[in-house]
Amino acid sequence: MSAAPLVGYSSSGSEDESEAGVQTRPGSGARRRGQSPPPSQRFPVPDSVLNMFPGTEEGPEDDSAKHGGRVRTFPHERGNWATHVYIPYEAKEEFLDLLDLLLARAQTYVPRLVRMEAFHLSLSQSVVLRHHWILPFVQALKERMASFQRTFVGLEVTSGHAQFLDLVSEVDRVMEEFCLTTFYQDPSFHISLAWCVGDAHLQLEGQCLRELQEIVDEFEDAELLLRVHTEHVRCKSGNKFFSMPLK
Repeated sequence: MSAAPLVGYSSSGSEDESEAGVQTRPGSGARRRGQSPPPSQRFPVPDSVLNMFPGTEEGPEDDSAKHGGRVRTFPHERGNWATHVYIPYEAKEEFLDLLDLLLARAQTYVPRLVRMEAFHLSLSQSVVLRHHWILPFVQALKERMASFQRTFVGLEVTSGHAQFLDLVSEVDRVMEEFCLTTFYQDPSFHISLAWCVGDAHLQLEGQCLRELQEIVDEFEDAELLLRVHTEHVRCKSGNKFFSMPLK
């Protein structure tokens, strides 16, 4: 509902009465024929009422404070579902131990870094789907994913890059069918471990990255730990999750 009908109104009501054929009594305060109409009176509408109705119907305002300062890359609109295709990484206790060491060292350079809550390898950008597109979109993905074999990934993919490009190619075809944004050209496949608001790459380059690499190299069984056997590709659309098994 628009807020416009609530913004100011005439208190006399005389026009409504005359249009409806209502006759007023003498001395009742109604204007007589030939007299100038009194100036209309407008009473201020309380802020509590005005704020009940947002100016648009695009949904709730994006409050970045509720999600660590992150800002949406596109505005929220009712009926639109943010959608992302990825390979999940199920972190084991040993991986989290390694991550704690890496994060502690990285935070000496960028204190505002925080650990990711979940881990994945992206196969698409975040795109917007209308609700009635979700099931056809997921069905198209399932058909594209059905022929792919399982593979292994680490923090950054150093082998199997061509196979991941094949996966992205199939995801991109589905994106194109729905006129959505395809993945990046020449992508780098990786699992994000931590994040922060703002651009901190200069603080993390050079000495920080060398120290982090040393921690990984010296960690017991790091080579085996940083591999994952994945059996499915996942699609998240809003609060819905869909799984596409790989052969």
